[in-house]
Amino acid sequence: MNIYAIIMAGGVGSRFWPRSREKKPKQLINLFDHQSLIGKTVERLKGIVPPENIIVVTNIHQAKAIEAELPGVPKENIIAEPYGRNTAACVALSATIVAARDPEAVCLVLPADHLINDIQSYQADLMKAAEYASSNSGLVTLGITPTRPETGYGYIQIDTSSDESGVCRVSTFAEKPNYATAVRFLQAGDFLWNSGMFIWKASVILEEIAIFLPELGAQMKALAPAIGTEQFTKALEKAYSMVKSISIDYGIMEKSHRVFLIRASFDWSDVGSWEEVYQLSEKDEKGNAKVGDVFTGMTHDSYIYSPNKFTSVIGVDNLIIINTDDALLVCRRDQAQEVKQIVDFLKHNNKNELL
Repeated sequence: MNIYAIIMAGGVGSRFWPRSREKKPKQLINLFDHQSLIGKTVERLKGIVPPENIIVVTNIHQAKAIEAELPGVPKENIIAEPYGRNTAACVALSATIVAARDPEAVCLVLPADHLINDIQSYQADLMKAAEYASSNSGLVTLGITPTRPETGYGYIQIDTSSDESGVCRVSTFAEKPNYATAVRFLQAGDFLWNSGMFIWKASVILEEIAIFLPELGAQMKALAPAIGTEQFTKALEKAYSMVKSISIDYGIMEKSHRVFLIRASFDWSDVGSWEEVYQLSEKDEKGNAKVGDVFTGMTHDSYIYSPNKFTSVIGVDNLIIINTDDALLVCRRDQAQEVKQIVDFLKHNNKNELL
């Protein structure tokens, strides 16, 4: 079984401003130690996917930085999309590239910016999914058993009666719910968090794209002869100018009858906000997580990042404070999802030097 890893690395990470910027977004910054999230993603694949079979799909703003961050991945395997077209186009492009090498190869489609520590269980689940996708021509996703009524994640409902050696048929995909609905999902027991990880044969996902997203399929078929030639960049730009922006969940997964799920046995976080970074970070006896030369007095349950200048924080609780060379963020922890509003404001007011 020939396995490829497709790493989706086109996100801008607007919830992680001011550390995350257009040219160095969330997946390229070191949030927990000295290794970036995309570096960790590639590291987790050691032993199951050779470097020459790792393909990174990113955008023109980040391609150079990703090349520098991932010296072990062949330069020609880092593909820069000319325009952002959401995950369906990314999947179709990567499957077309893999199919040009081996149409029966299995693709592990993975976000670049998630955090997983139990690598042994992670690899075992990926291999189980790859073997099922290869032998059954299914579209397999990994579901995360929910631990709380989370409103920031999408959910997947499974048919528990179809459980076959830990592989279940998917009944439906659900959008990010409100709190009451999330509580109901948790109580039902047959809903899992959508991890955004997918496993399938290149030929199978291209078959489904041809059925459910025929315009996208046609553009990728037209692009295929240019793969590996000098005409590729121009052909890719033409193809992307013709396709619509749609997610793989909407475009394929919610419509296909070949979708299966394996319950993940590993720890997982999509690290979706500064609040999540706080939750995952080591804290002192007052519940504070601090990075840099930081003094706290009568301060509790806060995340303070200030590696380049002395910062003192007194008499506050439950704050996120991010102090960089050119910007300062202060917000309540329960408002961490709203940081993306700052990026919208900066764009609207042409403050490009802060983007």
